[in-house]
Amino acid sequence: MSSWWRSHGILLRTLYVLFLGQVVSFVLAVASFSSSFIADLGVDAPLTQSFFTYLSLALVYGSILLYRRQKLRISWYWYLFLGFVDVQGNYLVNKAYQYSSITSVTLLDCWTIPWVIILTWSFLGTRYSLWQFFGAALCIVGLGLVLLSDAGVGGGGGSRPLLGDILVIAGTLFFALSNVGEEFCVKKKDRVEVVTMIGIFGLLVSVCEISIMELKSLESVEWSTDIILGFVGYAVSTFLFYTIVPFLLQISGATWFNLSLLTSDMWAVVFRIFFYHQKVDWLYYISFAMVAVGLIIYSKTEKDPIPLPTLGDGNHNAEYQVLDEESTESRNETPAS
Repeated sequence: MSSWWRSHGILLRTLYVLFLGQVVSFVLAVASFSSSFIADLGVDAPLTQSFFTYLSLALVYGSILLYRRQKLRISWYWYLFLGFVDVQGNYLVNKAYQYSSITSVTLLDCWTIPWVIILTWSFLGTRYSLWQFFGAALCIVGLGLVLLSDAGVGGGGGSRPLLGDILVIAGTLFFALSNVGEEFCVKKKDRVEVVTMIGIFGLLVSVCEISIMELKSLESVEWSTDIILGFVGYAVSTFLFYTIVPFLLQISGATWFNLSLLTSDMWAVVFRIFFYHQKVDWLYYISFAMVAVGLIIYSKTEKDPIPLPTLGDGNHNAEYQVLDEESTESRNETPAS
């Protein structure tokens, strides 16, 4: 009887993780669609889009942190760095929608993987297996097909697709810096403090950069219901993304997370076909298949005890489980000391 309950418990947990993963994938696709929709309306304000996301994070999670009345365990300047690189990543990727298609931008987001491998290898001492390198290399080859299509071989879509692709790749470098920084910070403190500080410092950085780069653009915007709905959709979806992802990583780890994010690329294809009535080049499907296989190979080797980074827009690995075990051991050892 106990084995029956155990097997059904595992099944329910798996279904819950699958559901949560697809929710994350969908809200990421909605954020991408919102950015593309705003760009199509002639609004060029990528920093203002992220401003409302950081504002909501700072207000909601900042209130929780104030209620706890606890001091920061990590120096503020580390959070300033995280906020800065996160803002730059969001700015570059959102800016790319001015020039490239939604399918190109979402698929090229996977370029975060090689950047994270390089950074964690260099600064955190993380080591990877040959299979992980092979999986990452397969992803890069697949992404290269996107660049090939956008260069004109298959007709990529967008006014200046190659420029948009370059902006996305540059943005993923900043996202990788954010991922590695958050991985380091979350070992010191829980996710509420990290998300709160990213929200606060991301908000401050956004305000400074908006005052320098986007004031004239905002003044020229003729606000309409569609534009406001686009900004609301982006703010709500990205807030949910920042909120749900830590839970998914905590209960499942990076494997399900990576595979879940991969389906957001297919959502982008659906949006492009049904909302924009555009044809998707055959190279995209080959690229998607190669990236899918590469991510599966990469994720399957994450049973390695060395912590591995995850794919994505500013989130963590399943470090929480390791931290919980370490904190429990330290509490058990305290009376004996």
